[in-house]
Amino acid sequence: MNIAYLTTEAVPFAKTGGLADVCGTLPREVAALGNRCAVVMPAFRQIHRAGIKIETTDISFAIPMSGGKLVGGRLLKAQLPLSQVPVWFIDQPQYFDRESLYGDASGDYPDNAERFAFFCRAALAALPRIGMDVDVLHCNDWQTGLVPGLLRATPEFYPAVCDAPVVMTIHNMAYQGQFPAEAFSWTGLGWAYFNHRSFEFYGHLNFLKAGIAASDFVTTVSPRYAMEICTPHRGCGLDGVLAAKGGDGNRVTGITNGIDVTVWDPVNDPNLPARFDVNSWQQGKTANKLALQEAFSLERSAEVPMLGLVGRLAEQKGWDLILPVLERHVREQRPTQWMILGSGDPGIEADLVRLAEQAPDQVAVRIGFDDALAHQIEAASDLFLMPSHYEPCGLNQLYSLRYGTVPIVTATGGLADTVVNCTPETLADGTATGFHLSEFSPDGLDEAIGRALQMRYHEKKNWDDLVARAMSMDWSWRKSAIQYVELYENAISLSR
Repeated sequence: MNIAYLTTEAVPFAKTGGLADVCGTLPREVAALGNRCAVVMPAFRQIHRAGIKIETTDISFAIPMSGGKLVGGRLLKAQLPLSQVPVWFIDQPQYFDRESLYGDASGDYPDNAERFAFFCRAALAALPRIGMDVDVLHCNDWQTGLVPGLLRATPEFYPAVCDAPVVMTIHNMAYQGQFPAEAFSWTGLGWAYFNHRSFEFYGHLNFLKAGIAASDFVTTVSPRYAMEICTPHRGCGLDGVLAAKGGDGNRVTGITNGIDVTVWDPVNDPNLPARFDVNSWQQGKTANKLALQEAFSLERSAEVPMLGLVGRLAEQKGWDLILPVLERHVREQRPTQWMILGSGDPGIEADLVRLAEQAPDQVAVRIGFDDALAHQIEAASDLFLMPSHYEPCGLNQLYSLRYGTVPIVTATGGLADTVVNCTPETLADGTATGFHLSEFSPDGLDEAIGRALQMRYHEKKNWDDLVARAMSMDWSWRKSAIQYVELYENAISLSR
């Protein structure tokens, strides 16, 4: 099969979140299964910082935008690392040569509707010119949502790809690309198409709705999240559109993300002071803990429990639970250490800095992102806290499992799919891999930490079995890629 992936992010070229990890790894893994893949994405300024050679090409085009505006573009080309998968970049400096992908300190760029309408239309113009007969078109998130709608509305404009089935993947339902109605003019379509069956959503243009309505299959990044977004509670207003799609031959499905085991593997991780595997994790994790404690001037002790947190400092990630528990541990001088890396909400950042200054021997905080430190925290910590309000998939709990760091999570989305709660029953049948909160509250989080530490220090065999089981699980992208290939084959079969 020939699969074209449309996305705005792919590691190592451009990244703001998990979308980049998926689109930088999935095409490579699908190609390794014997398929031909290509990635199409904008030529953001970030792509030139990846340290990978980017070639210019002689392929250019012009897209007629609203008001008689003709916008030109050209294709650049590179390759996904460790693969033969080409990455084609839509080069249009007016739209994409900016410091950030989607916005700045003032908020989203005001012309995002125009920018990504151009990207969708330019990608469709580019596909016939990249030397690949596309069998499946795989769109990702709202920024590519106009593509299925444009194909279904005016197939005669896109004869090379109009018969290819379209898979639309939702990485986070909360981001939909909703704009005032007048932004519809950037699609190049007549206003007759601006209706409730496709592009229109309560008087606004909604990129994601257009993608859901016109695609052949909708996927999301875990089976539980696929069920959740079809309900009013997590559907963010589009649950009805998804329910209608799901009712048509069950065309809404969830495939759990994988992790890149060439990057996340304690056996050969170059970021670690001490590498380890499932047979040497006790010594390896102790060595990494002692090294991290020394680096951040924490008490050097193999016995003190280290709680790790890495990621966005945002309410979605459960900081309204974490901060009260951290305050409690500091106030009561509990024998725990907290190792925190992240950035985001200025209020959360300020609270964390204050607590680190108040208890420098107990709390270590690094504001910002440091990839090497993220690996070191996963390797050194005993527990990883991830009490998210919602989580489409989550990757840090998967990294934690692989590094023998027991995750504490809420039973939502991909967290519920990937972390099996430790109970007498799951301990007995050998399936437990972590701990779920019994209730979504600071007390619920603190109680889960207590349960985990009780096992860590007083039920050594159960703890050792838990860690070894977690480290032995297969969360590689290959397993996920096999499921995507089956979906692509099904989509092609149904489209004939």
